[in-house]
Amino acid sequence: MKVYQSNEIKNISILGSSGSGKTTLAEAMLYEGGVIKRRGSVDAKNTVSDYFPVEKEYGYSVFSTVFSVEWDGRKLNFIDSPGADDFIGGAVSALNVTDTALMVLNAQYGIEVGTINQFRYTEQFKKPVIFIVNQLDNEKADYELTMTGLTERYGSKVVAVQYPVSCGASFNAIVDVLKMKMYKWKPEGGVPDVLEIPAEEAERAAALHQALVESAAENDEALMEKFFDEGFLSEDDMREGIRKGLLKRDMFPVFCVSAEKDMCVRRTLEFLGNIVPCVDKMPNLITSDGEEVAPDANGPTSLFFFKTTVEPHIGEVSYFKVVSGTVREGDDFMNADKGSKERIAQLFSPAGQNRNKVEEMVAGDIGSTVKLKGVRTGNTLNSKDCTYKFDFIKYPNPKYRRAIKAKNDSDTEKLSEILTRMKAEDPTWIVEQSSELKQLIVSGQGEFHLRTLKWRIENNDKLPIEFLECKIPYRETITKQARADYRHKKQSGGSGQFGEVHLIIEPYYEGMPAPTTYKFNGQEFRMNVRDTQVVDLDWGGKVVFVNCIVGGAIDTRFLPAILKGVMSCMEQGPLTGSYARDVRICVYDGKMHAVDSNEISFMLAGRHAFSAAFKASSPKILEPVYDVSVAVPADYLGDVMSDMQGRRAMIMGMSSEKGYEKLLAKVPLKEMSSYSTSLSSITGGRASFTMQFASYELVPSDVQDKLLKAYEAEQVEES
Repeated sequence: MKVYQSNEIKNISILGSSGSGKTTLAEAMLYEGGVIKRRGSVDAKNTVSDYFPVEKEYGYSVFSTVFSVEWDGRKLNFIDSPGADDFIGGAVSALNVTDTALMVLNAQYGIEVGTINQFRYTEQFKKPVIFIVNQLDNEKADYELTMTGLTERYGSKVVAVQYPVSCGASFNAIVDVLKMKMYKWKPEGGVPDVLEIPAEEAERAAALHQALVESAAENDEALMEKFFDEGFLSEDDMREGIRKGLLKRDMFPVFCVSAEKDMCVRRTLEFLGNIVPCVDKMPNLITSDGEEVAPDANGPTSLFFFKTTVEPHIGEVSYFKVVSGTVREGDDFMNADKGSKERIAQLFSPAGQNRNKVEEMVAGDIGSTVKLKGVRTGNTLNSKDCTYKFDFIKYPNPKYRRAIKAKNDSDTEKLSEILTRMKAEDPTWIVEQSSELKQLIVSGQGEFHLRTLKWRIENNDKLPIEFLECKIPYRETITKQARADYRHKKQSGGSGQFGEVHLIIEPYYEGMPAPTTYKFNGQEFRMNVRDTQVVDLDWGGKVVFVNCIVGGAIDTRFLPAILKGVMSCMEQGPLTGSYARDVRICVYDGKMHAVDSNEISFMLAGRHAFSAAFKASSPKILEPVYDVSVAVPADYLGDVMSDMQGRRAMIMGMSSEKGYEKLLAKVPLKEMSSYSTSLSSITGGRASFTMQFASYELVPSDVQDKLLKAYEAEQVEES
């Protein structure tokens, strides 16, 4: 393979819902580009994409696949992304390192939830979009309905470049209104016959050609003037207008294909080669420090790693984009994230599970290498004296979490190693060893995501595992003031132990005034504040420790010991053993002994006094509450709201967005355990949601009673 320059390289994502035919389209592109000699199929499990065992087992994409096609003197790099929302990380990575998106639609179903979700990311990243209507040969294909759905949702920016003469089993021809020719295929597909447009299609073709010309002209003032003066645009003029429209996202061209029969794939590649912008025409990438980096082959070399896979007999394969400069085999680099040195021993242009060896790559190109020592997804490698660092890929928050454990306890360490490796392959995994909950927790994008993880661990690594319900990280706090004192006294020959602590506790909130006077059982307690210590707790919330000792009743050197005793109670609340938070403690009196008082005495006295006061202050359980945003078709809004209300949700608002309703709610984490599965079931997979931690809130009394009984039963069982 020759070395392509930045003005000859085009980077393109292939997106679309599961079942839209992306993998089959990729296979046809590879075949038409001469990369493979024979097309594989998903059913035969021999495609260039979807080559991992789990993908062959289930028949769907789990990982994105990188491949390239040389076409008309240009290199087209493609990243074929998974369609399922559970594997959205692959699409997010792809869109961040490519410049244009091919959005593949299944002509049977038109716009699906996956289309909508992935299109939102193209909006977020401001990427040009080309729609590909696939599977027009299916007996249920409906091109007109698909186009209606596109224009209803995305407006007049959707412009047909092609339309099928007929759909279904008879599909074998399209009219191209850019070329103003009809393309017709024999049953084996491939190279078409290029014919004049038949008379019965002339009127429709002319109308769509005019719409395409007008749309192209709108993107350039000079073209608009030429169109008004001459009444038409040449094919080259139209290409320029379409290119500018793509860049501004003011135009979404629509193409027609049957990827399975290899019909119109060649024409699609021709369009991509002629019109899609090269990397040197796209916005520059921005470093973590806000510096723009142009794709300059003569600049300092910087590689950004966006994907890692672990493949049998090879090990780790690392995929990168050359952001700047030129990379060659044998080059040495510095890892900007870790400070370690790396050498690129081998350099490949990927073609799915195959790799084509190359000697060098320039800025803008996408490649892979193997056997790097410490490079992970998201790392940057730089040449000498280059200090670029990139962290522009932001993955969505997880939506589904489960505790995971090896069925054999002796395999626990091995399981942790496997999960670490798998997170490198899919950064949307969040793996946490929770010391609080005493569980190893895996969070992902949905039940489907975790089910795939389980299959891979049990079949690839031969390690039986099980998923368990996650415990909820409850918190405990107090709801009223309370006073307590405790004397710790111990004498067993020689010096003993003595410490007495009097304290008052109350609920803490930000901005509360300094303590002054308290009343308990008719007795007044005046506070003389000498010092205030605010402790930000690792688990959220605060402890405010106020020294109100007067007259030297307790020496100041013992106050840290009292606080230590208090903190030991905060780490295990009396109701459910959960962390406690948001308490203010005023230590106002006590006693000490000249000989027997020491730190351990006051730590124990402080601990017992605080524990007694905590139990007397009407303690309550707090639960984590999340902000949940659900995008749901209007037809299902009522069902989704009813389901939400059954989850103790507080509806915060609603808004409409192009046929979809956006529902905002605050929902306890406990009620979100299997929400992704329920939402999919209610809406037929047409809704999506995001969730983000909001706050801790008091649980209702009936819920608290259940939690207390469950904790008591657990304590009895453990004893």
